Amino acid sequence: MKTFVLEIITPEKKVFSGEVVSVTVPGSNGEFQVLFNHAPITSTLEIGRVKIVVTEGQAPDLYACSGGVVEVHHNKVLILANTIEKMESIDLGRAETSLERAKKRLAEKGTGQVDVARAELSVRRAMNRISIVKR
Repeated sequence: MKTFVLEIITPEKKVFSGEVVSVTVPGSNGEFQVLFNHAPITSTLEIGRVKIVVTEGQAPDLYACSGGVVEVHHNKVLILANTIEKMESIDLGRAETSLERAKKRLAEKGTGQVDVARAELSVRRAMNRISIVKR
């Protein structure tokens, strides 16, 4: 089984560091998978799911990512994420509350007191977190 090094870092901490079989990320032009000997690439990341396979045949680890950058070079993948949460640490109730709050803000967008872009991002992040937990 051929593996490569994966590191996931946020502004606050190193989230993951180790050998993996594959990682799938939400690239700006769509989801893509990185395997051993992948061609060099740098891409921005969108809000979406990061799937890590540490050992072949084992269930993947799922993470909710809120965007960032990924760099692949010489069997090393570096993900610099704005935020990223492992599925097991996502609080479903909190994510659902966040979604409702953001939807409520969007419903008030005609008042001129709502940052629509920020509210739309909040909706997307909450929906991503919810979909990962409910998979």
